[in-house]
Amino acid sequence: MLSKKEQRLRRARQTRIRIAKQGVARLTVHRTNQHIYATVISGDGAKVVATASSLESELRGSVNGGSVEGATAVGKRIAEKAKAAGVEKVAFDRAGFAYHGRVKALAEAAREAGLQF
Repeated sequence: MLSKKEQRLRRARQTRIRIAKQGVARLTVHRTNQHIYATVISGDGAKVVATASSLESELRGSVNGGSVEGATAVGKRIAEKAKAAGVEKVAFDRAGFAYHGRVKALAEAAREAGLQF
């Protein structure tokens, strides 16, 4: 019997295999109870293009990373950073987390801020 974390990582592995075949940059999301993190990784998987999290000094005092509002702020921030680095099109890698709540809020905010996926 797989643990809850092992089940999530198994789901994540399948997604990453599909994204690697596409060869596009990927927007990965990781969440904990208190914070949420987003990273844009280049198409070949070798380089981190941009990162944003609820731990950043600009966001830390104003938003709670464990809330939907915090995830929305991180989504907008990652989209701004990715576009500044020249990445406009990404594949969304939810890392096995359900597309619901904070993960969904981050994705929708990134789309509204101009990332295409």
